Amino acid sequence: MARVRNNQGHRAKILNVFMRPFLEQEHTQEKEAFDQAREKIKPLQDKTWQLAKNIVGRFYTPKDVQMAYHLQNKFPNVNTIAKDSCFHFGFMNKADGSEEETNPYDHERHNESDDEEDKYITKHFDFRLDGNINGSENSRQNDFAYAYFRDELKGKVNKGDKCNPDINIEQKWGNGSGEENSSNPHWTQVESANSRELGLSGGRENQTCYAKQWNDDYQLDLIGREYCRDRQLNCDKTEFQVLMYWQQAKQQLIMAHTKWIETILEQLKVLKVGLRDHVYLEQSIDMAKKMGLTINETDILATTSKGIVVSNTDILNHLSSLKNKTQTREQKIALRKLYDQQQAK
Repeated sequence: MARVRNNQGHRAKILNVFMRPFLEQEHTQEKEAFDQAREKIKPLQDKTWQLAKNIVGRFYTPKDVQMAYHLQNKFPNVNTIAKDSCFHFGFMNKADGSEEETNPYDHERHNESDDEEDKYITKHFDFRLDGNINGSENSRQNDFAYAYFRDELKGKVNKGDKCNPDINIEQKWGNGSGEENSSNPHWTQVESANSRELGLSGGRENQTCYAKQWNDDYQLDLIGREYCRDRQLNCDKTEFQVLMYWQQAKQQLIMAHTKWIETILEQLKVLKVGLRDHVYLEQSIDMAKKMGLTINETDILATTSKGIVVSNTDILNHLSSLKNKTQTREQKIALRKLYDQQQAK
């Protein structure tokens, strides 16, 4: 048989459809660090959430919450309680290292970076899936969700757009030269697909699947206006440190995800250069074999650039489904009875 000449399409399939998944399955230090960081985050979040509930419960007691609901249900013009998942927690840090119990509303609040002797240290802690990781109320981000639900996003297609949990890392990595890719329609399109698939877009009422399941586990009844800045709650220094440890663990998961994928991108960059020099398809197949990846010409020729295998069986089955679609009156009646029975159940 004649040797199959390589082309750009073949090289792209080998690199993205076969080699990248192979590299992502390899057990490396970077992948192990990512897996460990992801594995510990949910138990840590649940433990930290219990602490947050205890802090909030000291401020908004169950009796207060019950009374607030009573007033809200009784009077149509009262809207004083709602569920929320984010809080401003803080404590008074004295210059001598001691703590002081104080009302956070009685003085001006400060950040940790303020250069003062006695200061009230406060940060924003958001338990939602796209909550901030730096203590800033106005700093929502999706990187944590992409890292935690990476396996669930990988390979998914939402409304015709392919999801990619590594898209932000790829954009910042660029071509490996240290220069980030500029904002582009592809990036926006993939991020939209990711957000739809996770249920992060469309507002609270439109949340589906992962975001809704996650966020529903972390909600408390809080009294006051809808802005969490109006709910500044006191905690002690030890409690604040526990909250900070959890927030930093979210950052560490994002960092581990980034470092691992960057090693994959570096390897793909080297492989891409090698594939470019292969005139014949068998040369690329031989290189893959030496990596420990077994593929053949049929796999490459029968695979689309999106990684979909074109199977003759699938095509023939599809053809069969398009034939003999006319139903007799008796068949329609039988199908309707079956439908009614299923609805009744």
